[in-house]
Amino acid sequence: MKSEFISNKIRTQRFFAGEMTQQELADKTGVTRQTIVAIENGKYFPTLELSFRIAYVFGKTLEEVFAYKADEDPVLIKLKKSKDKTKPL
Repeated sequence: MKSEFISNKIRTQRFFAGEMTQQELADKTGVTRQTIVAIENGKYFPTLELSFRIAYVFGKTLEEVFAYKADEDPVLIKLKKSKDKTKPL
């Protein structure tokens, strides 16, 4: 399941980590190369634990590797609107 609201910078991080291969990242994080390929292409979303591992390998925070466009997610937009209506003046 692909999401238009979640993205990652794994390819960029691999480049800046001495052009680390997908296999090297897979070995360091304990998954298969195919898993890394699927994550990079947005076809698979890693668990929170794997997300932390990936960020750790690069010496980055989750936010530096993964991004979530909350301001574009219709579910969160609807939630925000409903909260705004219940705010006291």
